[in-house]
Amino acid sequence: MAVRLDELDRKILVELQRDGGQSLDDIAKAVGSSKTPVWNRIRKMREGGVIRQQTFLLDADALGSEACFLVLIRTAEHDAEWQARFLKALKDRPEVQEAHRLAGDIDYILKVVVANARAYDTFYQALISEVKVHNVTALLSMEEIKSTTMLPL
Repeated sequence: MAVRLDELDRKILVELQRDGGQSLDDIAKAVGSSKTPVWNRIRKMREGGVIRQQTFLLDADALGSEACFLVLIRTAEHDAEWQARFLKALKDRPEVQEAHRLAGDIDYILKVVVANARAYDTFYQALISEVKVHNVTALLSMEEIKSTTMLPL
């Protein structure tokens, strides 16, 4: 069931997406409300599943993970056992930032953030030792042009 959001709820969500660490006072001021109604709305949106978690975004380059690979995977396997092993392998690896199952020629696309090409090869070797894949193509991102976690409201 979808949660009904009014304009104030949407303004609060925009502020939370912009900076989830700001105080309730700052959010209330930015959306033109007071602290208690803002807190109550945030609580209701958490309970309703609109807000899943609060987190902080870290700078990969500053932490030494300067290489981003987009990994295209084709597989000849589509049974439940293979898929369970594959999904576990992805979930167990923190360098996999995103994973999507696709329609079309490519079965999966991964966003893998690592220190360098050697670290990517270590990831790749570990992955193919755990699950059989038909074809893997790794594309090195030369420049991140846009990356956001903010949903349009």
